Amino acid sequence: MDLTKRHGIITGAGQGIGRALALEFGRRGGHLLLVGRQLDTLAETARLVAAKGGTTEVLVEDLTQPGAVERIADLVSSWSIVDLLVNNAGNVRAGRLELTSDADVHSMIDLNLTAPILLTKTLLPALRHSGKERGSILVNISSGIALVGMPFYSIYAATKSGISQFGESLRRELIGTGVHVATVYPGATDTAMMTSQTAGAELGWGRRPLEDVITDLIAALEAGEHEINTAPESRREMQQLNITDPMAVDAALAPGLEALELAVRDHRSI
Repeated sequence: MDLTKRHGIITGAGQGIGRALALEFGRRGGHLLLVGRQLDTLAETARLVAAKGGTTEVLVEDLTQPGAVERIADLVSSWSIVDLLVNNAGNVRAGRLELTSDADVHSMIDLNLTAPILLTKTLLPALRHSGKERGSILVNISSGIALVGMPFYSIYAATKSGISQFGESLRRELIGTGVHVATVYPGATDTAMMTSQTAGAELGWGRRPLEDVITDLIAALEAGEHEINTAPESRREMQQLNITDPMAVDAALAPGLEALELAVRDHRSI
């Protein structure tokens, strides 16, 4: 796929994977609407994109609030081309299910699942129209947890599995329309979202550098892939085992449950 001179929206663009993707599309001459909750981080992303040769507009927006999707659509309605949408914004709260507040449950579902579905629904006519010439790109950032549900992440896993199946179903719905739907499954990645979580490789949470994850992601997009797994090899072995013998994964995780709970109990980005 040709990733140059894309005109599109990246949510959660203030840091992490969202910022890194903005830089990649920016250095390829893209014009991007950067959406996020904090002006200072978005402004820094915009500055970095400009240094790479791209152009941006910035919108401070909480995607879970009423009218947010409509405000994004209104802002890009004057664009002649909308051929990129990256649904990246997300949040996490780890811990035992019974200790998770109802507010945190709703927050994860609203941002990780409901918001990208509604934003995609609203922008799909523009993506279809712009995709008639060289194809539009829809990227949904899921998670490796959608492939192996990890203890103490039940709500997060539900939302990321949901966005994965949303992408798979929509991809099949849009065959022949010029809209390329790609779902990305990052494993644990060294970003700010992970700073409140201390689980390491000994508990199955070895982290990849953000640069490596983005390199793999962009290469897969350019190759036209639809299912993009950026997890390290050790995690892929567990993913395969989860398909063939899921109870073996249960048994492998059981001895470390207490240590894992302690390591992730403060993991929160809400």
